[in-house]
Amino acid sequence: MPLMVLHAVGAVLGLVVWACSGVYRRRLAENAALAGYGWRTALAAALQSGKMVAELPRLWLGRPVHVAWNDMPSIQAVFERSKTEEKGIIILAPHIGCWEVVGQSIADESFKRSNGTERMTVMYRPARQAWLDEIIRASRATPSMQTVPADLSGVRQTLRVLKGGGIIGLLPDQVPPEGMGTWSNVFGKPAYTMTMAAKLAQTTKAISVLCWCERLSFGRGYRMFTQVLDLDLSADLDGVVQQINDGVEVAIRALPEQYLWGYARYKNPKTLQAEPKQA
Repeated sequence: MPLMVLHAVGAVLGLVVWACSGVYRRRLAENAALAGYGWRTALAAALQSGKMVAELPRLWLGRPVHVAWNDMPSIQAVFERSKTEEKGIIILAPHIGCWEVVGQSIADESFKRSNGTERMTVMYRPARQAWLDEIIRASRATPSMQTVPADLSGVRQTLRVLKGGGIIGLLPDQVPPEGMGTWSNVFGKPAYTMTMAAKLAQTTKAISVLCWCERLSFGRGYRMFTQVLDLDLSADLDGVVQQINDGVEVAIRALPEQYLWGYARYKNPKTLQAEPKQA
């Protein structure tokens, strides 16, 4: 289906959820208010969240969508720097706009530039429903992308990729399990934040790049934005985590109406399950 139709349906869905769920409405409004945004931004974000849900079948199963790069030379320079300095690349994609397109676009561009020799590695947390998990896995298991589990084994795999000069993708504003994060300020309020991105950057000296994808109006497609983070990796771990959060805040303010304010960003983390022992 055309994106215009899907986004129209999604906007209605977002409005219905906003109107019917008091818990969701309050959380969305409270999170937006912490950053200084009022109910208009919160309502716009609710509509965009509905569009996000409605567009997923097209992104997973349908024809390719139009993606325009706001600054293509910038990401090309990152690829060249990675090759010259023999460093990996950490793509940090916050919950802004359509982060599904971020992974696809970065992976495809890297794949083309390497003549099909490089694949982007993304961490993936399986969906609870088996049928949905199968669809998501199939959509991300492409010639230009591979997935690894969001557990300790996945961390080890991403470390190997970065040491080999490859590209990995992470969601920096996703609440990690207990023991895999630290409390760091987000818009002035402590939020449990992953330490993995900071640890990987400090260990490998990889290039950290913030990426977000604007959902264009009237189904015209998407626009990609990139921002290289100039991290002070000599700081302690908490300091680097805070630098990343500060960068995410700047990205959110660039497109506040499309941030996932309804996400329970300030919740307590879940207990991490023990990794299965090897036979």
